[in-house]
Amino acid sequence: MDDTDDRAREDATVDPAGAPIPDDDDEVSRKQAALFISPFLALGLADVVLLLGWGLDPLWGFMILPPILFISFLGWVAFKYGFVGDRTDGDDAVGE
Repeated sequence: MDDTDDRAREDATVDPAGAPIPDDDDEVSRKQAALFISPFLALGLADVVLLLGWGLDPLWGFMILPPILFISFLGWVAFKYGFVGDRTDGDDAVGE
């Protein structure tokens, strides 16, 4: 029997197709990413509430809400999929 066919390690999870799913501790879960972004989202929503509380036309509140939600989503994607960490992991610094 060939040992190269047994690609799954004992500590790795195996998907239904038989390929191992790597256990990356560096990857941020969806819940962690949401927790990291939630203060910024709360600040943006508080800004909308503050503007509406000042008596501004509600249309303005709805006009600034999509950019707040979009930037929060981009931040969530950055934390979840590693856009933040990928830029600092390299050893090839410019100017060295």
